[in-house]
Amino acid sequence: MTRWIILGLFGGVAVACVAPSMPQPSEGQALYMENCVQCHGVSGKGDGPWAASQDPRPADLTRLERGGAFPTAHVLSVIDGYERAGQPGQEMPEFGLLLEGETVPVDTGDGVLTPTPRPLAALMTYLKSIQAEG
Repeated sequence: MTRWIILGLFGGVAVACVAPSMPQPSEGQALYMENCVQCHGVSGKGDGPWAASQDPRPADLTRLERGGAFPTAHVLSVIDGYERAGQPGQEMPEFGLLLEGETVPVDTGDGVLTPTPRPLAALMTYLKSIQAEG
């Protein structure tokens, strides 16, 4: 009986220690289609139906990589609104409050895993997946 209790305790600890997995691009694509396509377009090139009325124009989200590196920290901060808080000429709404929830560990480029709301990480993962080659 004692053996089963000990095994049960170790099993419970093992389950509790499993880190949440990073979302797949498809999870972020669903959020993109709900929140971003109007301005950035289905292709992500900044050609959505509302793009023509925006000043500045929406960014081409397929060309975010610089020197072969995806700017994870910058992308996360722009999406949640931190990057542009209080800056004039910024038309993109802040999505931080819409992207709350359980957290997943994300390496933002400094080698440190930062707890990031899963929906925000999902959207970032999708954007990373649509980067143009070359």
